[in-house]
Amino acid sequence: MHPLRLVAVSAISLKMVHVNDKTSEKEQQLSKQETIALREQHISKSCQLFFRQDPLKIVKAEGQYMYDDKGDAYLDCINNVAHVGHCNPKVVKAGCDQMRVLNTNSRFLHDNIVLCAKRITSTMPEKLKVCFFVNSGSEANDLALRLAQVYTGNTDIVALEHAYHGHLTSLIDVSHYKFNLPGGVGQKEHVHVTSIPDSYRGKYRDTQYAKEEIGKLYADEVKEICRKIREEKGKGVCAFLAESLVSCGGQVIPPKNYFREVYEHVRAAGGVCIADEVQVGFGRIGKHWWAFQQFDVEPDIVTMGKPMGNGHPVACVVTTQEIAESFARTGVEYFNTYGGNPVSCAIANAVFDTIEEENLREHALVVGEYLLDSCHMLAKKHKCIGDTRGVGLFVGIDLVEDRSMRTPDKECAQYVLQRMREEHILISIDGPHCNIIKMKPPMVFTKENVDEVISTLDRVFKEFRHNKELYAINSHRPQKSTDVTSIKDHRPRKSLLEDKIKSI
Repeated sequence: MHPLRLVAVSAISLKMVHVNDKTSEKEQQLSKQETIALREQHISKSCQLFFRQDPLKIVKAEGQYMYDDKGDAYLDCINNVAHVGHCNPKVVKAGCDQMRVLNTNSRFLHDNIVLCAKRITSTMPEKLKVCFFVNSGSEANDLALRLAQVYTGNTDIVALEHAYHGHLTSLIDVSHYKFNLPGGVGQKEHVHVTSIPDSYRGKYRDTQYAKEEIGKLYADEVKEICRKIREEKGKGVCAFLAESLVSCGGQVIPPKNYFREVYEHVRAAGGVCIADEVQVGFGRIGKHWWAFQQFDVEPDIVTMGKPMGNGHPVACVVTTQEIAESFARTGVEYFNTYGGNPVSCAIANAVFDTIEEENLREHALVVGEYLLDSCHMLAKKHKCIGDTRGVGLFVGIDLVEDRSMRTPDKECAQYVLQRMREEHILISIDGPHCNIIKMKPPMVFTKENVDEVISTLDRVFKEFRHNKELYAINSHRPQKSTDVTSIKDHRPRKSLLEDKIKSI
């Protein structure tokens, strides 16, 4: 029996109660305040936490739930890392069993790495059959760029506006999401940023153009970048790098024809096409193993990470024989001490087993459609929802101040984030304007979980609207007295709205 006990409140709402067997003091070495104090002393302030003013101390997790130091349960709507559920028994056992026998570097023969490579490539287009194992999505994307540079002999990279691909220096350079910040490194000469293919609030919108036309217009920007590189630099393109579904950029689903046309332009300019599947791969979209497959394209290089190890650090780059051979011909051996070690690959194989044996791709499709349909219904009730979009268990809600103008509402998003946390539901917000509610839950997320999230969002949106209206009325209420004390007494109180936003 799952340790979280659920008590039905209505047909569409569930109430979480405390776990009876609360985490014992022995399981916690430090109190929450002691943990915070040590973190402030020894961990860089650049290392971000969720809910910085009052961070959660999570001490254990199971399935789609996480538990804090008090034993309280939180429904996890954001942990795409715990792909097949937190602490999945099969995955945990696979790692522990292999750890008891052997864990060493990857310069020795071992079955786990070749079996994992076979599993991965069996889900890919036929030409993608060579694997490089690494430890993280950042390492995977960095290696992908190296492979592209060696194979093409070029250096210029085309990447999407608002994109994020990892924390290594090479990837910060191509991640507009990071280098464009006020304190960022700025855009390098070899990096070319093209517009995010967003048909809702991007440069080309669905209010003016048909979807097919939008895809072509955005792809033509890449074509023009390729032309300029050739004209001004006298050389070709190295690579086009993009997430198959744009996550940090706002849960954006590109038009169906976008990648197909972009790939043609990039390859005509001598470049290769890299599909970043770090956040959206391994069946998250339901219909396919990989998000790029829904666009009917075949990348030259595919990168993957986060969900591959269900929280364990393991990642992979998959490419063609031609690209791999060009890399080998340099004579520079590729060696990664931990990449592809027996334990990591045992865990990755167990993740594959779990996805297949528990039909989690089909589950993601069914529950994902239910989640998106529920978000559509929610949008009919609340004008602050401008757009709902997603594929499988990858869903975004775009919050706006005005639907016709599509003005992003960051204030509403911040309020909802905090209130949902207070309701023990963990969501995140992102996008260029920090107004997109992101949901990428573990694949074991259920329809009952969807009902709870939607009913709570419904209540929180009503609360936000009420507090905003009340605050607006109080702010414009005329004062009846010029007496200082009287004015002070009649000033409008800070609303719950402001308090919640400032507490984040």
